[in-house]
Parts: sequence; structure tokens; C-alpha cells
Amino acid sequence: MEIFAIGFLFVVGMVFGSFFNVVGLRLPKGIPFSNDRSICPVCRHQLSWYELIPVVSYLIQGGKCRHCAEKISFIYPFMELLTGFLFSYSYVQLGFTLELIKALLLISLSMILVVSDIKYMIIPNKVLLFFLPFFIVLNIFRPIEPWWSPIAGAVVGFSMIALIIIVSRGGMGAGDMKLFGLLGLVLGLPKVLLTFFIACLLGSVFGIFFMLIGIIKRKQPVPFGPYIIIATLITYFFSDPILHFYFSLI
Repeated sequence: MEIFAIGFLFVVGMVFGSFFNVVGLRLPKGIPFSNDRSICPVCRHQLSWYELIPVVSYLIQGGKCRHCAEKISFIYPFMELLTGFLFSYSYVQLGFTLELIKALLLISLSMILVVSDIKYMIIPNKVLLFFLPFFIVLNIFRPIEPWWSPIAGAVVGFSMIALIIIVSRGGMGAGDMKLFGLLGLVLGLPKVLLTFFIACLLGSVFGIFFMLIGIIKRKQPVPFGPYIIIATLITYFFSDPILHFYFSLI
């Protein structure tokens, strides 16, 4: 039963990951994704169902479009595999619980935002607003202790980034600010602060590394959303041992 559930959620995660790719790529540009079939962005050929099987189609086609032989971005199978892994990992850690629903929603939000921020440097308001009611309802049925922690987390998360935007005159975007407000509601105050710290650490380390190898230039705008998402998932799944280690040091 356990193996079946893990395998089932992995497959479901890959299917949803494929859909999250579409949402993340189309929604920021206002392109319909509910009824229009996917097309090759180069030759504009409408893709058949067998060209849209998560991961499998990419491998069979050798990572290229069947019609124009243009390379398909690796982000498609990567996000599908990552979503599948995270869905199944969430079940392993949480079982069939309300917390699993919260984890799957958080992962879904994260995958969409990673794609949209990498591609367009946009964190769409529509995505944040879509997920917000679900997290509010989950906080009612499975409240974070103490009760004020998600409220304080939302206020502090939003205010921290707002202050950075004001002081740096646009060093971060309004999308990051709204995202941290939502994450504060989802994670609570201590964990949103840990998320902020880890995101800044990852952004600094990888930013310096990418500059050293010439991928980005000094003062070049880069998406911060992926670092926030990585930090969020680290905090969500591993915050307890991290915080325990930190407090043991002090």
C-alpha cells in the first residue's frame, strides 16, 4: 500500500508538474491555458497528446521537437520530475493528513512561481490570490500554534520586503513582498524569518558564483523567487532540526 501510494503521488505530481509549467509560462502573458493545446514555441506546431506525456515524451524525442528538431528546454522534464518527487516525499513525511494537503498546495504554488519568475521575472498576483483562500481554510482546520503566529508571520514577511524595497529603491520586487506575506501566513512567524535568512544566503552564494563564472553580470537583475521557493521548501520540511541545531549553539 505504501509503495503504491508513493508511486501514485509521484505520477500525479509529474502530471501536475507538466500543467504547472504551462500555467507558469502562459499566465504572466495572459495566454489562455484552459482550452488551447500546447504548441512548439519555435515552429508553432500543435502538439499531440503523445508528445505531452510528462518526462517520457521528452526522453523518446531526445529532448527535441519532432517537427522542427529544435531543442526542448530542460526545465519541462526537470519541473515534472521535481514535482513528482516532492509530492511523493510529502506523503512519506506526512502520510494521508491535512498537513499533506497543505504541503501539496505549497509545492504547487512553488512550482508555478519558479517557472514564471525564471522565465519572466514575474510573480503573478493571480497565482497568489488563487492559493490564498486554501491556506486560510487550512489554518482554520489545522491551526498553527500559537494562533497569532501566521498573522504575525504575514505582517512581518510583507513588511520586511516592503522595507527593503523602500531602502534599496527597488532592490526587490513587489511580487517578492506579496509572496513573503503569503508565506508568513502559511509558515508562521519563526519559519518565515528562517525562510528569509536562507533565501538571502542562497541568493548571495549563488549570485557570487554565477558572476564568477560569467553567467550574470554585476548589477544585472536576477529573479529572487527561486531562492525564496528553495528556502521555503527547506524550511517547511527541515525547519525543526535546523532550529534545534541553532538553539543548541546559543
